[in-house]
Amino acid sequence: MKKLILSLIVAVLLMSCETQNNTIVVSDIVTLNEAMENSSPGDEIVMQNGVWKDVQIKFRGKGTEDKPIILRAETPGKVSIEGKSYLKFGGQFLVVDGLHFKNGYSPSNAVVDFKISHKDTLDEIANNCKFTNSVIEDFNKPKRDNADLWVQFWGRHNELSNCYIAGKTNRGPTVRVSIEGIESINNYHQIINNHFGPRPVKGGPSGETIQLGNSFTSMSPSYTMVANNLFEECNGEVEVISSKTNFNEFKNNVFYKSEGSLVTRHGNYVTIDGNYFIGDGVNENYGGIRIINTGHWVTNNYFFNLKGKSFRSPLAVMNGIPKSPLNRYNQVTDVVVAYNTYVNCSSPWQFGVGQNLDQADVLPKSEIRSARAIRTTVANNIVYNENGLESIVVENDKADGVTFKNNIIDNQGVKFKDFDGGLVEASLDLKKLSDNIYIPTGVPDDFEAYNGFDFNTIQTDLLGASRKDDKSVGAITGKNVSNPNILDKSKYGATWYSNEIEPKEPKTFNVANAQDIQLKINEASNGDIISLAAGTYNLNQTLVINKTITIQSIGNNKSQLNFTGESNTPLFSLEPKGKLTVNNLVLKGNTSNYAFASLKENMSNHFGLTVSNSEITDFNYVLKAYKESFAERITFEDTTISNCENGIELSEETNDKGDYNTEYLTINNCNFNNVKENVIDYYRGGYDESTIGGNLLVSNSTFTNCGAKEANKILLNHRGIINVNITKNTFKNNPVGFVSILWGAKNNVESENVLSNSGQIKTEQNLKMKLMY
Repeated sequence: MKKLILSLIVAVLLMSCETQNNTIVVSDIVTLNEAMENSSPGDEIVMQNGVWKDVQIKFRGKGTEDKPIILRAETPGKVSIEGKSYLKFGGQFLVVDGLHFKNGYSPSNAVVDFKISHKDTLDEIANNCKFTNSVIEDFNKPKRDNADLWVQFWGRHNELSNCYIAGKTNRGPTVRVSIEGIESINNYHQIINNHFGPRPVKGGPSGETIQLGNSFTSMSPSYTMVANNLFEECNGEVEVISSKTNFNEFKNNVFYKSEGSLVTRHGNYVTIDGNYFIGDGVNENYGGIRIINTGHWVTNNYFFNLKGKSFRSPLAVMNGIPKSPLNRYNQVTDVVVAYNTYVNCSSPWQFGVGQNLDQADVLPKSEIRSARAIRTTVANNIVYNENGLESIVVENDKADGVTFKNNIIDNQGVKFKDFDGGLVEASLDLKKLSDNIYIPTGVPDDFEAYNGFDFNTIQTDLLGASRKDDKSVGAITGKNVSNPNILDKSKYGATWYSNEIEPKEPKTFNVANAQDIQLKINEASNGDIISLAAGTYNLNQTLVINKTITIQSIGNNKSQLNFTGESNTPLFSLEPKGKLTVNNLVLKGNTSNYAFASLKENMSNHFGLTVSNSEITDFNYVLKAYKESFAERITFEDTTISNCENGIELSEETNDKGDYNTEYLTINNCNFNNVKENVIDYYRGGYDESTIGGNLLVSNSTFTNCGAKEANKILLNHRGIINVNITKNTFKNNPVGFVSILWGAKNNVESENVLSNSGQIKTEQNLKMKLMY
């Protein structure tokens, strides 16, 4: 009997030992490396709370499906990974949970990498590994042109989930699935339940939030799932997501005020089902879906208040290049667009986007996009507009390879082309589910959905209701309807983190002497105001701006800042995250220094500048933006600029790779007098349709005796900028040949300008540009 009891006790103890996890608490990189090296299935390695700086974590291990090896924060969000740091996975069934990457950058090619090295061994590449419940924010390389990825996938069955990722400003997609090598194709990766927060405009290409593969692996199968993510203000470039492999699926994602589109850039057989694309009814940069290549199904998607055109249309179907190389544009074939709903969008369907036959004289034949979409079906969709559109379908080239079937259109009585009865007019009502979701109702009872080939595979609607035996059209059948709360941020990202910021009233710091200006700038917080008492402030040291700040005069009289600093140094140094507003000031230089300038290097984040109701005189440069610096907005308004050697120079991105120094340059109601060169010099080089930015507005301004030293005899230089509007200005006695040379093939226009002894404004239809690839 005793032996039996003893045997039972031993068995219980053995079972306990087998199921008990081993928890190892580590306090530095040395103990962490030891714990990882000695880890076994089921172990938990716990990183103590605190700042972990300059840690390069190579997490090797072999867990099992039932007993993964877990590396986690002691308290989620309380372990900060800072400095020159990264995390690399190698092995299988590894989980990392609760880390916060901030205040640093990766010295490697990725912040989180599912591969440790390129050795062909199982412990160097990750399979069945997970990075979850973590945050990466503002973890940028010091230089904008230094490319990296914040998450790079390799291997198979890896997962990025419940993370918040935001703030990437340097070159390279935020997340990339790499599939070079047979060990990384057919990968079935999961990118799920994440909150991709704001990605600022990059000012050039290679600013995607997600890129799946690349041009040269685009014929490979990936099977990556991107689902249940929130993309909020992902504005890096024209492609929020760039799908470049086969058999990927994008399901139940929310694209909220993101200046770009979900793009099937390369690769085939993509499923885009049940996603929301939400705009504001004003911004034309908010896009939807852009289609290239073969075999895609676009179903059950909802488009609201999108006003984008061309590349950023709600649905843009591109022309291809005949016999296209892998890195260009294949013809669209065998695509289905069905059961989608468009509410208050600009022309929802645009075909032949990117056709460029009129540029044949400046582009090689291999660049001419003339292959129209074929064998494409658009069926069972609903379009509702509060204000009727001139065109429901925009044909940039003929849509003769597209079949339209059983689409219901309420265009408020404005007539439209019906494409052989495939677009049917009806009077509909709207049922509100939320501020951003309205269901068109009132489809005639006798109207039935088109039953196309394989349409039976579309089994549910946008909200998950069954489509079995249902004849309704549009994204929502009307059954089991309730508000899906798509903008409830608690449904996405890390459980412990929120990007919601409580608004605060700006604090005003009154200053009466020069030496206190920088002290108060340092003391201030983002959004605060430095108010200068009336008088003159003599400064010989640069003022450093590294936050959002306003500097202005108290009252109506302009305070004057006299800058006597060294040659080629600025009065205001616009550093990363430095966004300066100058209002009602007089700025005076010594003819050899600058009013405003970015850093010469290490501009790891954007700057910004607004100058209003001010006077700027006697500087070498009014604004000098160096290479690899970028401002989302630069604005001069109600301001006089006089007796300066150079004006506003934004022209150092001369590598012709599509980069430029600001997204929006606005000059309104200003006076330029005796500015000798670089009056406005704003440059974007390189031909590629994926760079469609750069915006210049010059309005209600006067230019007098400017441009005397302009070598090219052009007053306003804006070569390669896509959107240019020069309107209601006066040009007097400027010794130049041309005020401006506009790019006619792009959105360059001028109107109501007065020219007196100042050359001419010329439109050149096709500027010859250097190809970027």
